[in-house]
Amino acid sequence: MFNFDDANRKSKEAIDTMLKSYSDTARAFQAIATETAEYSKSAFQDAVTHFETLSGARSFETVFELQTNYAKSAYEGFVAEATKLGEMYSDIAKNAYKPYQAPVAAAVKAAKTPATVTPAAA
Repeated sequence: MFNFDDANRKSKEAIDTMLKSYSDTARAFQAIATETAEYSKSAFQDAVTHFETLSGARSFETVFELQTNYAKSAYEGFVAEATKLGEMYSDIAKNAYKPYQAPVAAAVKAAKTPATVTPAAA
């Protein structure tokens, strides 16, 4: 028999889980946006400082050395930031799936369990 109280409770639990998941995901995307803005600001400031230093150079060798060092540090900074953002996105996916992990595992287990077949009456 269908139990309305049980169905209502399960529905409320599902909605609460969904809302918590969406809230956590929104917070994580806000953290990514903040991190990206901070990196952009820092990279721009580094570029401005580099060009100020570059404008004061007196020889081609100095310019070449300054530019090489800047390119290397900018590349390393970008790779570090990309790695950090990749980990943040990965965490979003893991955390978004976590509330649904147990119900999905239960459903998969139930689907793999062979149903008992009763012979049809002839």
